[in-house]
Amino acid sequence: PVTDGSWELHSLCAQLEFLLQFDLKEKRSFFGQRKDYWDFLCQGLARCRQEHEGIHFVTSLDKLKTPVGRGRAFLRYCLVHRQLAESLQLCLLDPESLCEWYYARSPFLSPKRRAEILGSLYELDCVTFHLAL
Repeated sequence: PVTDGSWELHSLCAQLEFLLQFDLKEKRSFFGQRKDYWDFLCQGLARCRQEHEGIHFVTSLDKLKTPVGRGRAFLRYCLVHRQLAESLQLCLLDPESLCEWYYARSPFLSPKRRAEILGSLYELDCVTFHLAL
């Protein structure tokens, strides 16, 4: 199993975060706080009208104060529960939402690249992750 001390885990999470932040449009909340991929994921999963246990879990953690921290916790939760590919795929279903959140260079706007990314993430479902959440 992959644990918190694994170099591969840190590399994987850094790459996932890079992909989710690459060419992300700058958006701000009503109070001026910069939105991040966490907000994109929340909106995408809420649009599917299902309460995602990972979103519920992360929002219940009082010590997480920033969107980036919440996003990182969500990625770890999804890896442990083998839900990363499915969760991201649900967020990537709506082309209008993708264009609202990402500029044209984002790999998520390319159907071929999006399929490659999701295919790789689905392969992670067979990997066991033992991470501190």
